[in-house]
Parts: sequence; structure tokens; C-alpha cells
Amino acid sequence: MSLAYSYPKSRFEPAVLIDLNSRAERERLSRSALMGFFKLAAAWSVRDDDARELLGGLSSSSYYDWKKNPDRVLEVDRITRISYLLGIYKALHILYGDKLADEWVHLPNTNPIFAGRTPLAYMLAGGLIAMQTVRKLLDARRGGL
Repeated sequence: MSLAYSYPKSRFEPAVLIDLNSRAERERLSRSALMGFFKLAAAWSVRDDDARELLGGLSSSSYYDWKKNPDRVLEVDRITRISYLLGIYKALHILYGDKLADEWVHLPNTNPIFAGRTPLAYMLAGGLIAMQTVRKLLDARRGGL
């Protein structure tokens, strides 16, 4: 007698994961990712130095070149960073009105994660892992986790 377990029936369909190791996928996503990032940075009023750091420590000349010409292929790390930031942007706009959503990253936060710092300062100091943490926090707040 077999005691095989099975998952209950569900309408949930997991999203197909994108293989960011595939150059073709990165080529497909890079331009729109960069354009989205620059719009996000403008909406959040992020200083160029901070925007460069959010992208993983990009030089000034490269940053302005990317801003002028977003047609390039990004590395996995940069696409991942932008993905987290765009997810944060989306979650904020679901949770709050547009004005507060765009100011939120600059407001000191009493959540123990931030220890009184602004979410932007936390992400600048903690890099990719901090971005992931903020994204998870906001997704949990909006019921996405």
C-alpha cells in the first residue's frame, strides 16, 4: 500500500522564473529596467550619487552615459537591484497615496529594521540584502506574503 502524499488542488499557478543568467533575457529586460529605474529615482528625488550607489556603485561617467543611452545589457546583480527597487515602488503606491509613497524612502522610520534611519539610508548602507528586506517588509504589509 502506497502512502504517497499530494498537494491539494489549487488555482494557484506559480510564475515562470526568468533565467537572468541567459544573456537573451538580460538583453530583453535591461533597457526597460534602466528606464524604470531612472523614473523611480526622479519620483523619489534620489540624488545622483545615491542612485549610483543603489545600482551597485556605478561611476559618474557610466551613470550619465546609461541615463542618456539605456540600450545596454545589465549584469544579473544590477537587474536584481532594479527589480527590488521597482517592487518597493509598486508596494508603496499600493499602500499609500502617491505623495507619501514617493516621500517614504526619505522619512525616518521607527521600524526596528531601520533603527530610526530612512529606508533610503538603510538600503544604501545594506545594498542588495537591504533592498530585499525592504521589499519583503512592504509586501508583507500589503498582504503579498
